[in-house]
Amino acid sequence: MSKSAATGKRTRARVLLVQALYQVQLTDHDKAELFSQFHDRPEYERVDQEYFDEVLAAIFDSRESLEEKIAEFADRPVSQLDPVERALLQLGFYELGSRPDVPYRAVINEAVNLAKRFGAQGGHKYINAVLDRAAKSLRIEETS
Repeated sequence: MSKSAATGKRTRARVLLVQALYQVQLTDHDKAELFSQFHDRPEYERVDQEYFDEVLAAIFDSRESLEEKIAEFADRPVSQLDPVERALLQLGFYELGSRPDVPYRAVINEAVNLAKRFGAQGGHKYINAVLDRAAKSLRIEETS
C-alpha cells in the first residue's frame, strides 16, 4: 500500500475515532458496544482498522488519565469542553503521548482539520493552541 493510501486510511480512522469518542460522551456506551457499532458501519471498511481498534481501546481504557493530562494544558475544566473538542483532545493527547511514530505536527494538523470539519466555529484555534502547548511538553526533543 502506498504511503498516501495509508495516510488516507489513517485520516478516515481518526474521523471514526472522533465520532466514537463523541458518542461515548453522550451515551456512555461500553467498549464492546462501541466496537460492535463502529465495526458494523460501512465506513469501517475504508479505514486503518488496526489503528482504529488499537487507539479506541487505549483511549477508552485511559480516559481519566488522558483528561487529567488535558486539564494541565487547557484553560478550562475538561467537563466544560465542547464534546467534539474533548474527543479531539483525547485523540490528540493519546497520539502525542503514546504514538511517537506519528509526528507531532501530523497530530496537530489532523486534529485541527477535524475541528474545522466537526467542531464549533473557531474551535480549531483552541485545539491548535492546546495541542501545541502539549507537544512542547510531551515531545520535547521533536519540538525543539
